[in-house]
Amino acid sequence: MRIAIVSDAWRPQINGVVRTIETIVRLLRAEGHEIEVFGPDRFRTLPCPTYPEIRLSLFPSARLAHMLKLFAPDAIHLVTEGPLGWAARGFCLKRGIPFTSAYHTRFPEYVHARIRLPLAWSYALVRRFHAPSAAVLVVARSIREELAAHGFRNLAPWSRGVDIAAFAPQPREELQEARPIWLYAGRLAIEKNIKAFLDLDLPGTKWVVGSGPQQRELRRRYLDARFFGAVDSAELAYRYAQADCFVFPSRTDTFGLVMVEALASGVPVAAYPVPGPLDIVTTPKVGALGDDLRAACLAAVGCEPADCRAHAETFTWAECAHQFRDILQPIPREKWQPLKRRVAPSAAS
Repeated sequence: MRIAIVSDAWRPQINGVVRTIETIVRLLRAEGHEIEVFGPDRFRTLPCPTYPEIRLSLFPSARLAHMLKLFAPDAIHLVTEGPLGWAARGFCLKRGIPFTSAYHTRFPEYVHARIRLPLAWSYALVRRFHAPSAAVLVVARSIREELAAHGFRNLAPWSRGVDIAAFAPQPREELQEARPIWLYAGRLAIEKNIKAFLDLDLPGTKWVVGSGPQQRELRRRYLDARFFGAVDSAELAYRYAQADCFVFPSRTDTFGLVMVEALASGVPVAAYPVPGPLDIVTTPKVGALGDDLRAACLAAVGCEPADCRAHAETFTWAECAHQFRDILQPIPREKWQPLKRRVAPSAAS
């Protein structure tokens, strides 16, 4: 099958969406599928306001239409509700081409956290984006229920996995920092609510891994925390394995892949009882949830690493990839005739 994946989130961004796409692409290619990812790296871009690390494609419709016609895919999937997502949506609707989409990010809550735009306005826009989709893939059951309450239709479950070889327990080293070590890993942005973690009065040491628009402010304000910035996969795995508890303060994520990576490393999770954590920390053996995040941290830190690891092993990338493959909507071949099938350009001119 020839599969076109259109995503405003793509390399060099490092986040859960990109890691999910990269993994399913690798697994499905290994099964013989031909996949092209149409991301911002193929277009002229400009930095996203308030978040310059994210590049937004500039007027991508004509170029994207040209590339999709050349590739002539058997199925099209839209990952994000950004400029590329809207351009691909318009392309498909104009030609009567079926497509699937995914709800990776609680976009209304993110926008509200940044500019206080009413949630109802943002939900109306996102609902309109997904309305023509044959299936809207959503990872967490709690998020699917939330979207259904907002009038979304055609919602379909889509699991996540974890690389249990890359993220695994390691011997705890004697470190200069006092234990327990409380770890946060992810984007340093306002919607991640990192200050809720850094403001906690906890014994031991706080580690922060990741980069983002809040990085400079947080480093300046929280001198007692240790910031590592963006790290490679090997160091990330090491930081997970050396931590005593992973703290996930976000209230706006749809899932939180980092929590599963921490569990695979034998590290329990502390978080608020909101979508994402509610779908991952489903037993007190692997962590604790509570509106009092400090109490959740202190309760989680005593969990057994073996229980955390066993729980993480129930999340498999193979299932994630196969769910994605099986829900794709086939495009009738006559939609592309008499176009000649060629390889799409790999980069913007």
